[in-house]
Amino acid sequence: MAENDPIAETTPIENAAPKPTPGARPGPKPHPGPRPGGPRPHAPAAAQAAPRTRPASDPTKHGRVDEDGTVYVVTSGGERAVGSWQAGESAEGLAHFGRKYDELATEVEVLEERLASGTGDPKKIRTAAQQVADSLPTAAVVGDLDGLAARVGTLLTGADTAIVTAQADREKSRSEGIARKETLAAEAEQIAAEATQWKTAGDRMRTLLDEWKTIKGVDRKTDDALWKRYSKARDAFNKRRGAHFAELDRERAGAKARKEELIAEAEKLKNDTSWGETSAKFRDLLAKWKAAGRAPRDTDDALWARFKGIQDEFFSARNAAADERDAEFSENGKAKQALLDEYTPRIESAQSLPAQKAALRELQDKWEAIGKVPREQMGSLEAGIRALEKKIKAADDTQWRRTDPEAAARAAQFRDRVAQFEEQAEKAENAGKTKDAVRLREQAQQWREWADAAEGAIEDR
Repeated sequence: MAENDPIAETTPIENAAPKPTPGARPGPKPHPGPRPGGPRPHAPAAAQAAPRTRPASDPTKHGRVDEDGTVYVVTSGGERAVGSWQAGESAEGLAHFGRKYDELATEVEVLEERLASGTGDPKKIRTAAQQVADSLPTAAVVGDLDGLAARVGTLLTGADTAIVTAQADREKSRSEGIARKETLAAEAEQIAAEATQWKTAGDRMRTLLDEWKTIKGVDRKTDDALWKRYSKARDAFNKRRGAHFAELDRERAGAKARKEELIAEAEKLKNDTSWGETSAKFRDLLAKWKAAGRAPRDTDDALWARFKGIQDEFFSARNAAADERDAEFSENGKAKQALLDEYTPRIESAQSLPAQKAALRELQDKWEAIGKVPREQMGSLEAGIRALEKKIKAADDTQWRRTDPEAAARAAQFRDRVAQFEEQAEKAENAGKTKDAVRLREQAQQWREWADAAEGAIEDR
């Protein structure tokens, strides 16, 4: 084998026999022995592939090669043969078995780093560490096995502690996860039973599900039971929401039919010129429209546009008629004001009551013939004609009281009684009945006073 052949550096040479050199005496064949640093079952791939971070060990401190090529490792328990080296210098043999030790130490170092960083499963780390510990008594390596065994022992203890901690963490995570999922399930059940804001509630249900998916660490049995609660609540909510919208669809279909009926009624009314009565009917139709509720979204706006168009057509016609009427009323107002301006001075300046009455009747006839006036002028115009009517009525009442035949008859009766008593008093005095004459004259005086009062009342009227 050539000295610079790279294969010579990588091939396990402890079991390889050298090619005979011409003229050289054949040497002893290598003795079979355990392969140093042989593969161990279930070694983590990361440990096998990880780069070595520690410096290479010095195998000369922990092993030797005797004259027959047997390689020994020295531990606190004594020497132990780990293999045979027949392929070259003893230093090369020690170096070979030292490299096997470094590989094993690197594997332990990787496990230590994984445990310290918390990135690995402590149970798997412990299993791998135990495999290393079990392999150390027979490992075909040369190095500080006592120190490596101590490190593995520490690793096992740390892994045990990490397992307990991980178990506690898992239990805490499980408890917290169960509590959170129970809260989410309870909220879902409340939404399913009470919610009426369907969009908001539906969005919240989806949020609950998204949060549910993020919660880990709950055991399968408990998780399945809690999921059934949430799923049942979600199904109940969806069923209730579906029933609501189905009923809403039925109501909207009924509203559509009702609104189409109202449109038909409005069509019959739109050309009716009984403006006041028909306006009231349109207001009634509008109240019924609002009470009918909403039709399906794709038709409600179109129905309203039809109804409002009919309503606008009617009210536009009514407003046009009102404008025309207002113009007529305005002219009527001007005409009535002109009558007041003409007849007020004529009535007030008339020389007799009959002349005043005649002028008033003429004014009233013309007034009624003119017709209605704008609402804002009605008060002042009516007040003007009413003032003339009251004035003439007051004058007529005064004249009637002065010529009242009953009052005049009563005054005449009182005068007749005065005359009778005076005549009787004169006869009594002629007959020498002085006392009777005095009494009769007193009675005559009393009736005279009553007659004067009655005549005075007539004059005062």
